[in-house]
Amino acid sequence: MTMDSTATADRTGTADTAARRRQQQIRQLCAASIRALAADPALDFRGDHLYRGRSVLPLNAPHLYPDQAADGFGSFRGAADGMALRLLHSDAALHARLRPAGQTARLVFELLEQFRAESLAGQPGVVRNLRVRHEAWSTQFHRSGLTETSLGLLLYTVAQVCRSRVTAEPVVAETEDLIEQTRGRLSALLGPDLALLRRTRTRQTNYAEPALAIAVVIESLADTAQADNDGGAERSARKTREQFSLLVDAEDDAWLPETAASGASPTLADDGGAYRAFTTAYDRVQRAASLVRPELLHDYRRRLDKRIADSGVNVALLARRLEPLLCVPVTSGWNSGQEEGMIDGARLSQLVCSPAERRLFQTERHEARPATAVSFLIDCSGSMKQHGEGIAAYVDVFLRALERIGVATEVLGFTTGAWNGGKAARDWKRARSPRRPGRLNEVNHLIFKDADTNWRKARPGIAALLKTTLYREGIDGEAVQWAARRLADRTEEHRILIVLSDGSPADGATALANDEHYLQQHLATVVRGLEDSGAVNVFGVGLGLDMSPYFSRSLILDTERLGQPEGVRELTGLLERSLPPPR
Repeated sequence: MTMDSTATADRTGTADTAARRRQQQIRQLCAASIRALAADPALDFRGDHLYRGRSVLPLNAPHLYPDQAADGFGSFRGAADGMALRLLHSDAALHARLRPAGQTARLVFELLEQFRAESLAGQPGVVRNLRVRHEAWSTQFHRSGLTETSLGLLLYTVAQVCRSRVTAEPVVAETEDLIEQTRGRLSALLGPDLALLRRTRTRQTNYAEPALAIAVVIESLADTAQADNDGGAERSARKTREQFSLLVDAEDDAWLPETAASGASPTLADDGGAYRAFTTAYDRVQRAASLVRPELLHDYRRRLDKRIADSGVNVALLARRLEPLLCVPVTSGWNSGQEEGMIDGARLSQLVCSPAERRLFQTERHEARPATAVSFLIDCSGSMKQHGEGIAAYVDVFLRALERIGVATEVLGFTTGAWNGGKAARDWKRARSPRRPGRLNEVNHLIFKDADTNWRKARPGIAALLKTTLYREGIDGEAVQWAARRLADRTEEHRILIVLSDGSPADGATALANDEHYLQQHLATVVRGLEDSGAVNVFGVGLGLDMSPYFSRSLILDTERLGQPEGVRELTGLLERSLPPPR
């Protein structure tokens, strides 16, 4: 790599780090603002969602979730103020009882209640922030092309007209002409109800009557608009949902993820934070493929291949997205005969013979060199067995893409050798059950694929994830330490550990003999130590679970998206946002 390209990479990496740091600072400032405005000290951001303590708050209005990097501080602050006003002025239980059942009707009702809360803002600064956020969301919606469909234009016009009526502010000027025809049609259908919105905005129950009437009418119009769209209703609705999260879940907030349980351990506190195991005599590290009959392993692999083929994930495209994150450009020679670049001394004679000749230059040729090792660590506790096939497909897709760009990969797992402590618990009882024994089970670490085995040879071993009898209990902290040590032995400059789990550490015998938070606090301590050292980039992927109590960089993955393009894009996006380019 040349000095110029090295300097450029350094500047890029520094800029990315500074940008992430600024985004985090903005998020913290906005969280403080929400706590002050809503008079609730328990509020805080985790990822894109607002939490009260360990519970995520069901704030479903789409404009409350800006792209912080794209929309800037003002827009994010406006969204934060909108959240605070919603908590301050809206009774969540009453709102839940009143909202309609239809999906589109719920969306409209959700928007109208949010607009009501925002209309009650008293401070001029807050009003200005809310307006900035509304204009940013409106512009993004329009410029994305969603207003080009009948459904998109209808929903957009409803948002503009209803907010204008409730807040007494004008619609966004950029799209005023665009919505005029639809606006006139809605005014004719909804005139009396629109007029009532501002009059009743101070009383939630009274306001709900015209809001519900409007929502029902819009749902009827939306059904017609969807059917009229090119490509049919399904494709149009899917595009709207994926790009702007416009349609809220039809279930009663069932989409809201739980947060992983965590807490301080009295036992560790009494021991000065020193974690220990009662015995390691029965701990094992095993090749997962050796624990499954070859015939059964072959059947598992066939099932896995079919699931991956049906998923439609573009492995080549995934590899291209991952390459700039995990590889560094190195000089591999020169391209001669160029019309610009550095003068090629070997071609100067051509300038004498052919004065018009312009192909006298050469440019450096670069190729991508792998600079990263990636390890997937999979929780093989009992609750994960239902996700075994999905997790295997999910990881397998990444392995194929990473192998295309030459990145070394491992797939590891962790479970226990027995339920309820096994031989370790038996030895503890024989020793008359001393107090605070520490970890009290047989650790069983599994290797599904090691870094020195290519994907093709490791295919049977990966399929062992489908073997449900491997799944028992989980000693997460020790597993993360083990996986990190394996990565530390690699020669690559950068190391990434991705932990996939659906819950907190859980081992019955250990919890009963110590306390319920013993393993949880150990995991948090281990991850924090790795993050502080910077030796390994650690990411947590929670299956329908918020893993942020343990991992500062985490992803909540819908289990229905395992192995699907959407789930793959979510993890890739997390890596793109979190990793500076290798240099």
